[in-house]
Amino acid sequence: MTEITDLQARITAALDRIGTGLEGLGPGGGADGSAEVARLTEALEEERTANAQLEERVRTIKEKQDGTVQVLADEVERLRALLAAEEETVARLSRVNGELRANNTALREAIAHGVAEPHLVNKSMMVELEALRTAQEADRAELDAVLGELNALVADAARGADEEEAAHA
Repeated sequence: MTEITDLQARITAALDRIGTGLEGLGPGGGADGSAEVARLTEALEEERTANAQLEERVRTIKEKQDGTVQVLADEVERLRALLAAEEETVARLSRVNGELRANNTALREAIAHGVAEPHLVNKSMMVELEALRTAQEADRAELDAVLGELNALVADAARGADEEEAAHA
């Protein structure tokens, strides 16, 4: 029972000390309490300002990152379309060259047997013409790819120059 009384006395004394301390920090408290509150308020405002600055930096970085991701996504899409066109052209060129080889083989066999068949010559010339057109389309697709890369490089250089100019302004 004495322990309970001792603990109660200790708790009461601690509460009295806390009350006295709070009175000192209150609006009518001493100069030390007001200075401490002012210092803490100032520190809180500094932290709020720093937090706002950090949030702004994070927002700016996120916007820049989102822009970069979109540019890269657009570039990937352009390259996919270019690759699909190249693959289609190569497949067509392979098909036409296969037809040309088969037709030339038939023409050689006809000549070897001493038979000159005009329709084989015509067919061979038509297939060869198609092969030349397809090769020209493949060359055009390759040139388009090179031009696309050059345009991308020029756009990047212009964007970098604009950013550098904006940074110096």
